[in-house]
Amino acid sequence: MNLKSIKYIDIHSHLDFADYGADQKNIIQKMKDLGIFTISIGTGVKSSNEVVMLAEKNDNIYVCIGNHPDDELRENFDEKDYEELVKNPKVVAIGECGLDYFVDPKLKVESGKSKVISEEKKERQKKEFIKQIEFAIKYDKPLMLHIRDEGKILGGETLGIKKGLSSENISAYSDAYEILKKYDGKVKGNMHFFAGSLEWAKKFIDLGFTISFTGVITFARQYDEVIKNIPLDKIHAETDAPFVAPIPYRGKRNEPTYVIEVVKKIAEIRGEDLEAVRLQLLKNAMTVFGI
Repeated sequence: MNLKSIKYIDIHSHLDFADYGADQKNIIQKMKDLGIFTISIGTGVKSSNEVVMLAEKNDNIYVCIGNHPDDELRENFDEKDYEELVKNPKVVAIGECGLDYFVDPKLKVESGKSKVISEEKKERQKKEFIKQIEFAIKYDKPLMLHIRDEGKILGGETLGIKKGLSSENISAYSDAYEILKKYDGKVKGNMHFFAGSLEWAKKFIDLGFTISFTGVITFARQYDEVIKNIPLDKIHAETDAPFVAPIPYRGKRNEPTYVIEVVKKIAEIRGEDLEAVRLQLLKNAMTVFGI
C-alpha cells in the first residue's frame, strides 16, 4: 500500500456493530473521502465472518479475526472455525484476544456480584488466549490484545466508570505478560486500548508488542506519561469505534474518521510535529499489520 493513498489508519474499530445500522455505508464512504483506513475487529465467529465480508467490499478496510475474552460471550475458540478465514488477504491479525478480568463497579452494587472475577473464569480465559496465540504463530499473524484489569478505566464516564487509572488490581497485565513471555520471539502484535503504567508498556514493548491509544487520551490525562516516554515507532492510534469518541465528539457514537483527533492529541502530548507523527503512525501500522 502506497503511503500517498492513505492519510490515517485506525487500527481498531468495530464497523459490524449494530450501532451503525443503515449509516454504515455513509461512514465507510466518509473514510474513503478522507483517506482513512481501519482494521475492523471480529469478536467471535459470526462477527469475524461479517468483518471479512465487509473488507472484501471495501479497499480501505482490513480485519482482525478471533474471540474476545469477555466471558459473557460464552464462545470457545476453535481454529477450524477460522482456518479458511485466516487465508483471506484482508486478514491482518488475530484477536481481539487476551484476558478481561474487569467487573463493572455498578454491577457489583446493583446485582451483588463478586468484586473479582473467579479463578475458574481466569483459567478459562488463559486457555482461550493460548489457543489464539498458537493460531497466530501457525499462520504468522500478529495478535490484537485485549487486556483489561479489575477496576481499570476503559473510557471514563462514557462507560460508567468514574475513577482513573489504578496501580492496583493489575493481575490481567501480569498474567498476560507471563503467558506471552513463554512465546518471546515467536509472536508479535499490539496492546489495544492500553490502560497500564509506563512500566507495563515497556515490558510489553520488550516482548515485541506495540501500544495503541484511543480517544480517551483527549479528555483523560492519565495516559500522558506513557505516550511521552515510549518510542513513537511503538505507538498506534485507534478509535475502538463505536465506543469512547474523542473530544470534540465525546458522548456521541464514535467512528474511524475520528482517529484524526487521536493522532493530533498524540502529537500534542509528545510536543512533536503533527505531520511527522502522522507519517510515523502510518508506517507503524503498515509494518506491524502488513497493510
